[in-house]
Amino acid sequence: MLGDTGKRIVVQEVAPRDGFQIEPAFIPTEAKVALINALGETGLPAIEATSFASPKAIPALRDAEEVMRGIARASGVTYAALVPNLRGAERALAAGVDEMNLVMSVSETHNLANLRMTREQSFVQLCEVVRACAGRAAVNVSLATSFGCPMEGAVPEAEVWRWVSRVLDAGVSNITLADTTGMAHPAQMARMVGAFRDRWPNARLTLHLHNTRGLGLANVLAALGAGADRFDASLGGLGGCPYAPGATGNVCTEDLVHMLEAMGYRTGVNLPRLVACARSLPTLVGHEVPGQVAKAGRITDLHPAPVWLAEVRANALAKG
Repeated sequence: MLGDTGKRIVVQEVAPRDGFQIEPAFIPTEAKVALINALGETGLPAIEATSFASPKAIPALRDAEEVMRGIARASGVTYAALVPNLRGAERALAAGVDEMNLVMSVSETHNLANLRMTREQSFVQLCEVVRACAGRAAVNVSLATSFGCPMEGAVPEAEVWRWVSRVLDAGVSNITLADTTGMAHPAQMARMVGAFRDRWPNARLTLHLHNTRGLGLANVLAALGAGADRFDASLGGLGGCPYAPGATGNVCTEDLVHMLEAMGYRTGVNLPRLVACARSLPTLVGHEVPGQVAKAGRITDLHPAPVWLAEVRANALAKG
């Protein structure tokens, strides 16, 4: 039920990875570390700090080791990283990553374009990483294009469930369904989240949603109504996908937390601190960001009445 007062919703921050990886200008390591440290003090339970992909593939995150070793780890915060293969996993383990996020697409075309390999080849690598991390770090598998592929179009839900089942059979119980290029709509979101919860009630489901077509928060509401309780989000709404030209980024963290708390959900996040982090972003990245709450303030941030209103009130009362 929407507005279920007191229900805890987990919001996971992904801007330091998903947002920064496509920024055209390299963000200095010390600036990344400072932002992650500030985010760690907001009460966010998990932060995806970087990616251990090849520096040639993602030069913006070529400082992954330095970032992971430089952050001051806040108590109770899980520090995750995207890991593309076994080599990346070994680097991440050596750097002390708490949770590995492995990504493959349920769309064959998107997987070939994004990872330069077939889905079967990706799955083989994924299983190698799962075995390497056993007993050493938690693993989450993100299934990209679960709600549609920008090249193939609609992805059959049966195909999504086939890959979810295979990942679960491989020993991973943490699954993210990703709307990689913002193609989902609320009816589809509610249907798929409901189907997932019915089939695998004991699996940990995360939704990774993009706001490419302005439906990000609407899709969150639909997912909440179907029982979802864990979402990725990106500070300032940073991020996006190269296969959705001109698109805005992920669901915005501060906008999401603001909405959830206004509706009566609990997030455990200190919203003023989070908004302060978001307001630092334009200077950090060198451009405006899509988030709205950092610009307009919270709905509880009231403004004083203009001084001339007292005269208007007096005149109105004088007229009876």
